[in-house]
Amino acid sequence: MTKNELLSFLDEKVDLYNNPKFIESDPIQIPHSFSQKEDIEIAGFLSATIAWGNRKMIIKNAQKMMDLMGNSPFDFIMNHQELHLESLDHFVHRTFNGLDLVGFIKGLQHIYQNHGGLETVFARNQEIHSMQKSISEFKKLFFEIEHQSRTQKHISDPMNNSAAKRINMFLRWMVRNDNKGVDFGIWKSISPAALSCPLDVHSGNVARKLGLLTRKQNDGKALTELDTQLRLLDKNDPVKYDFALFGLGVFEQF
Repeated sequence: MTKNELLSFLDEKVDLYNNPKFIESDPIQIPHSFSQKEDIEIAGFLSATIAWGNRKMIIKNAQKMMDLMGNSPFDFIMNHQELHLESLDHFVHRTFNGLDLVGFIKGLQHIYQNHGGLETVFARNQEIHSMQKSISEFKKLFFEIEHQSRTQKHISDPMNNSAAKRINMFLRWMVRNDNKGVDFGIWKSISPAALSCPLDVHSGNVARKLGLLTRKQNDGKALTELDTQLRLLDKNDPVKYDFALFGLGVFEQF
């Protein structure tokens, strides 16, 4: 496949999957049930945090988190009492449990009370073509309050060669704004050009078959390689190709 053929093929697949029908089977449906900015970003962050494994179970458990917070996540995070956290004890999604959820509630409260909120923190350390330093600095701030050491594993650190798939997916949701109805585009202080593709087993396998990725592991080095290739296709909005890679892998078994 020539570069032009590859570009045409991927653009066609982006158009196929980047539309509201995609929301029906994706965890992004959880933040789509809210209208306030802070509710959207908190629902998105928590849903993305547990986005591994069976997609139906991810959606079910992400909705359960919202239910446990009275479907007002920002209000719950800012105004909860300790006794309200007891109802979270029995939550579990794979290795993310009630202790972790309580830790995330407190970490988010800290981010909003003391650091200006999620967008402010992520925007602070963005680089021209990378959010990796920003993600790493966010993790430091998130866990600078007292927390369970086990909970740290649920936020990846790109500085440790992680592809940080779930946070990169969350950032795509918040930042990209193409009026197609899927991604929110509510964060105006971060450029889509700085985003990285959410690299997982599906997008990684498709990228290798298309010659966009040679590294075998889905790690930070692979992400840099894939990002470089996607920016050659569209330097301003490279992460739109996540729709193509993910769709080809999950829905077409490419």
